[in-house]
Amino acid sequence: MTDDDTYDYSVVVNHEDQYSIWPADLDIPPGWHPVGVTGPKADCLAYVESVWTDMRPRSLRKWIDEQSSQRSA
Repeated sequence: MTDDDTYDYSVVVNHEDQYSIWPADLDIPPGWHPVGVTGPKADCLAYVESVWTDMRPRSLRKWIDEQSSQRSA
């Protein structure tokens, strides 16, 4: 699979709100779920770039928010 491949991909997300792309003709691995975006690699990567703006896992964001709340209380 190269940058000029002609495969279709699906955009997938895991429980930590981390995104990836996966070949559309393969079963999605456990722990990942489709977000409903499928197409050429460049289109899927552009979608991921537009929505995945905070690279921190959900659990880390939650922990940081809790720490901030405790300090301000």
